[in-house]
Amino acid sequence: MSDLPLVSIVTPSYNQAPYLEKTIISVLEQDYPNLEYSIVDGGSTDGSLDLIKKYASRLGWWISEPDQGQTAAINKGFSHATGKIYAWLNSDDTYQPGAVREAVDFLLRNPQAVMVYGDAHYIDERDRVIGNFPAAQTDLKRLRRGYVHIPQQASFFTAEGWKAVAPLDESFYFAMDYDLWVRLARLGPIVYHPRVWANFRLHQDAKTIAADEHCWPEMLRVHYRDGGSHFAPIVWKSWLRKLAAPYIRWKRKKMFI
Repeated sequence: MSDLPLVSIVTPSYNQAPYLEKTIISVLEQDYPNLEYSIVDGGSTDGSLDLIKKYASRLGWWISEPDQGQTAAINKGFSHATGKIYAWLNSDDTYQPGAVREAVDFLLRNPQAVMVYGDAHYIDERDRVIGNFPAAQTDLKRLRRGYVHIPQQASFFTAEGWKAVAPLDESFYFAMDYDLWVRLARLGPIVYHPRVWANFRLHQDAKTIAADEHCWPEMLRVHYRDGGSHFAPIVWKSWLRKLAAPYIRWKRKKMFI
């Protein structure tokens, strides 16, 4: 057994059979020898269960049953995790080769960091790169102002940090990751490492496309919960986003024509 820290990765999934196998393979083919991979399926009916069973012998744990959605599934998965470093990868996203190894190496060399995150490509339904996530260094102060710049699928955080702030707030549909980043950033540094670690898939059924209007209201919930001002940048950014929403939806729809 490797003396490298165990990394626990969770994939929440529901009816994502067209993409799920690519997600699974991108985790299992990482060149990191100490990996614990769990899949939490919400009772899919589209063939996802057959895909999960295909790789069951290589999984640390899996389950398929009706649940309360993505956030609850992530919490359920981490409740079974035993690693020192955690991450979750949604069932339509993928890792780049070497991502886990590089993230672990960074955290071992920077033990003060609570989380590290890298870069991510935007990819389409056919795995074609169609853009790049605007990742950049942020911190608690900037996060609270609405400067997130963290691609969730390229982020890795310590189990110690997770256990100090867990679980995810299951009332959030969209911004549970933003809420987590804010809470982790109170514990210690969250650090941007400019390496491409993941692929963020955009497709017609993706939450980012289908339900983007949930994001900013939920971020504002975090802002006001923590005593944020009504005049903070995150508030006027949310209004600008609302004004720009018709154009953004039009532009995204053009991607799938």
